[in-house]
Amino acid sequence: MPREKSAGAIIFRTENGIKYYLLLHYAPSEPGKRGQWGFAKGHVEEGETEEETARREVAEETGIKDLKIISGFKELEKYFFRKSYGLEGAARKKAPWVFKMVIFFLAETKNKEIKISSEHTGFLWLPIDEALKKTTFKNSKKLLKDANDFIVSRKSI
Repeated sequence: MPREKSAGAIIFRTENGIKYYLLLHYAPSEPGKRGQWGFAKGHVEEGETEEETARREVAEETGIKDLKIISGFKELEKYFFRKSYGLEGAARKKAPWVFKMVIFFLAETKNKEIKISSEHTGFLWLPIDEALKKTTFKNSKKLLKDANDFIVSRKSI
């Protein structure tokens, strides 16, 4: 089974004492699908550390360069996926299943302005309750909740 390794970041900023989390809208992978809301992430390239990948991917996907990685939070997300390829509609073929591991860091920015990449169709800054509702996948919701709990437990962040 093919494997992929990626790294990314759960990004937040603080405004008037409220933490806002950045969600990116990924374009649908197949016609007729709605796409998904999640976090900035991408493939670890040869010779890169996971943190270097996360910083590079965040910069490429959001334009954010003033990223402060919060020490003590590093979580692993694992899942299986497969892409469709080829023809349109019912004639589309499915590729083999891929096992994906994504290492997520927690990161803070002061930057509110986002310049999304071509792989995204939108972004939102949301407080935790709204961000949890908007996040598409169950494992991503858990990551977001864990990140927020980590921040709350460390009152100095």
